[in-house]
Formats: sequence, C-alpha cells, structure tokens
Amino acid sequence: MDEGSEFRSFFVKGLIIMLAALLFLVAGGASMLGIIAVINKVSITDLLKGESIESGQQSGHNRETLLNELDDAISGIVEEITPSVVHIDVTVTNQDIFGQTQEQEGIGSGVIYTEDGYIITNNHVAGDAENLVVILYDGSEYPAVLIGADERNDVAVIKIEVNGLKAASFNSIDDVKVGDIVIAIGSPYGLDQTITLGVISAKGRDITIPVNLIQTDAAINPGNSGGPLVNSDGEVIGINTLATTGTSIGFAVPGNTVVGIAEQIIEFGKARIPYMGIEMSESTGSVSGVYISNVPEGYPAEESGIKAGDIIVEIDNIKVSNPYELFAQIIRHDIGDEVTVEIYRDGYYLTITLELTEAPED
Repeated sequence: MDEGSEFRSFFVKGLIIMLAALLFLVAGGASMLGIIAVINKVSITDLLKGESIESGQQSGHNRETLLNELDDAISGIVEEITPSVVHIDVTVTNQDIFGQTQEQEGIGSGVIYTEDGYIITNNHVAGDAENLVVILYDGSEYPAVLIGADERNDVAVIKIEVNGLKAASFNSIDDVKVGDIVIAIGSPYGLDQTITLGVISAKGRDITIPVNLIQTDAAINPGNSGGPLVNSDGEVIGINTLATTGTSIGFAVPGNTVVGIAEQIIEFGKARIPYMGIEMSESTGSVSGVYISNVPEGYPAEESGIKAGDIIVEIDNIKVSNPYELFAQIIRHDIGDEVTVEIYRDGYYLTITLELTEAPED
C-alpha cells in the first residue's frame, strides 16, 4: 500500500471517530436537557428558547397555589353550607303479612329552608313517618312534625320549633351548566355531614318522577336523600333524591322546583300544583316541543282553545322540548297566574294566554 492510500484510510477512520464522538455529545446533551426539563417542570423547547429554570420553578409554584386556592374554596363552601344541613331519624309503622304492626327506623337528610325551623327533605324520607327527629349540625336534637308532602315530585317539608337557624340559599337550575362542580352533603349510612365532590353530569333527566332531574357523579348513598346538592357559590341547586344501584350516578330535584313546592306546602299544607289541563308527550315530528294528545274538558287549556294535536313550543317565551321542561316552567307559577304559550298547529304558530288552575289529585 502506498503512502497516499494509507493517508486516505487514516483520514476516513479519523472522520468516523469524530462523527461518533459528535453524535455521543448530541445524545448526551439531549438527555441532559430532558432531565433538566423534567426536574424544573418546563419543556425542552422552552429551555432552548431561553426559558429560565426559575420560570419553571415559578410555574410549579403557581400550580401549587392554584390547588391550594381550590382546597380553600371547597373548604369555604363546606363551612358555609354545613350548618344548614340536618340529619333526620325516621320511624315508620308498617303491618307485616300477618297483620301485626311493626316499627321500622330509617335515616335521611334535610336542608334548613327558614330561620324559624322549616326544613325541606324528600317525601320518601318523611312522607309516611310516624315520628321524626332532627339532629342539627351542633348535635342538638328536636322532634319534628310533617307539614306536608308531594309524592309526585318527592318533596316534603317538616318543622322544628327552633328560631335563629341558618337557612340555606337556593338557586335556579337555569344557572346550572353541565360540567359545573357540585358538592353533595348528607348522612349516608348515618355518617353525618359527609361531603362528596363531583360535577353536573347532565340536566333534564326524566327518571321516576315528573321533574327534569339533575344528574351528578357526586356520590349519593342511602341517607343522602333530602340533603342538598350545592354549587361553587354555596347555593342549593337541588335536593338529592336517588342513586342508581351499583353506579356513581345520582339525581337531584332542581332547587327552583323544590322551592315552588315547598312554598305551596308551607302556605296551604299541601302542594297545590298549577295545571293547564292537557295530556302530553314529547313531539316526535319535525317541530320540537310538547305534543298535546288530549285536552280534557273544563280545564284552562280547553277553555283557551288549545286542541289535541297542537304542539307547545314555548311558555312565557321559554322554549320547551319535552313535558318535563314544560312542567318545570309551570311549577314556578302559582294557581291563578296567567301564562302565555306558543303553539304550532297545521303549519302556523299561535299565541294563547290561559290562567292556571289547581291540578287534580290524580
């Protein structure tokens, strides 16, 4: 081999060694950048752009601050609402298959509605009770009496003879959005003042009762019934009513519906439900709304000219797409109130005003 060939071979080998060393340095540098980025919680891109380590540390600090603020906010909500939540011990008398009388005990929850002792709970908690005992946040116990109950909407009002209680604030379902954070409070399995956290999973669920229920993934268990579902402002947006067995799906009666029924019970001793006088179902045609299948004689709808086959699309300028939404709007009114409904009939829209009457017992 001549000197020229030896030189070329040496040059090639040297070049390969230098390239290998360069690749090693690049790989090592990249690994080091990755480690630095992970430790300081910044991206490699930010490091290459000159983002300082101090900035990454500040970012981590900001995240910790946000979590601390969230903790403080939730604690503040709990501190605000828990004095308004009560435990309810219930005694119910039943007859067995042999006709013998037996007493059964149960538990539930409730929320203080007025400072002078009116408490809202579920009908299935207090509606059939022989004896009711309310245990307040401070552990004091008081006998309670049933003022009235509405089985159809699972709402009841009971009262204790105490003044100066902390009444809860209620808010409307109209201000509730799917995804909002909520807190359920009550006495599941007798564990007083239990807090569970979740979100609003859905609105307008038509489960078991004729009300647009709020669906949540906040844990609701036996004993939670009658307790409040609370928003991030500490306001009651619903009364917990049921949970599906073996799931994390719970439901609450909307706060505005509860308040409307509770006011009727407190004033009249029973729920006087406003009524239009229609039999209805959800419209399945091209026009969304409430389909009128029958209009019984002698009620406001028939007297105002509403006919079977009409579709109610709005009430008081609020759109409705199913019977539950229509009922939610009607329940906000008192008997004797006038409401304006827009109906679709044979290709035309008509506006009709009628006066609500009291719903029949059935």
